[in-house]
Amino acid sequence: MLNNIRIVLVNPSHPGNIGAVARAMKTMGLEHLYLVNPKSFPHVNATALAAGADDILERATIITSLKDALVGSEIVFGTSARLRALQLPTLDPKAAAKFIINEAKVNKISIVFGRENNGLSNEELELCNHQLYIPTNPNFSSLNIAAAVQLIAYEIKMADQIETTITTPTIDLASTEAIQSFYQHLQQTLITTKFLNLKNQNGLMAKLKRLFNRAQLEKTEINILRGILTSINTKNEND
Repeated sequence: MLNNIRIVLVNPSHPGNIGAVARAMKTMGLEHLYLVNPKSFPHVNATALAAGADDILERATIITSLKDALVGSEIVFGTSARLRALQLPTLDPKAAAKFIINEAKVNKISIVFGRENNGLSNEELELCNHQLYIPTNPNFSSLNIAAAVQLIAYEIKMADQIETTITTPTIDLASTEAIQSFYQHLQQTLITTKFLNLKNQNGLMAKLKRLFNRAQLEKTEINILRGILTSINTKNEND
């Protein structure tokens, strides 16, 4: 199950933090690290702070966009130290860990951590279908990224040691790339039918994405929805 979990860091600016994250991951049995546009990596400071987790750094996948980093994932958690008004299912680390371990039996899961200075943007969180909220001191909510990874990785490790099934894991969830392709199809269709226009398309599409993200669409459901869109487009072309 742990092998189905990847840790994704978006634009990490301090190589030492990358090393500390690798160490945090290895101590809890997590192996898959993805780095989206790291400012400086590989770096001697990353190796130094990995403190023996060099293998995690050596296998790390460096990639240019968060969208590409999520390819192959069925479930994506975006982490935040503050609650966002994004209407995503929101779990604290302990509840999220139980959910993740259960779903990781059959699904690939990505846990996304934002920049050290300002976290994830709302646009990046729109690529997620869950929000992982870390409760902190409201007067000082800044949490070091390695500490955040360590906290969540610990809860995942603890959940993995409890052999109780919460619910049956969801089988055949649509992949992130299939969902993003559906969103493009949906947007183009809604523009063609004039439901969307330049003034409202960004806001409405954001709300529609949140709606479908909450639904955790399965592969067959994506196929049905895309079939409906294709039918609409064909009808418009024939009129």
